[in-house]
Amino acid sequence: MEATKVLDAKGLACPMPIVRTKKAIAELQTGDILEIHTTDQGSKSDLTAWAKSGGHEILKDVEEDGVIKFWVKKGE
Repeated sequence: MEATKVLDAKGLACPMPIVRTKKAIAELQTGDILEIHTTDQGSKSDLTAWAKSGGHEILKDVEEDGVIKFWVKKGE
């Protein structure tokens, strides 16, 4: 999947992955895709809830070797 921007949030504990994600997505245009890499297991529920409340869409999430990757499409 082609991302407009990649955010490396590996090694950061809650709430920093969400804080960094909010800042990164604010710099994107509607419809752009942000790829997020995190090692915080809590990010799965946190990012899902954050995306839903902000009108963004999680297109895909995968976990590889302890790194969780999310692809979030920016909403309106």
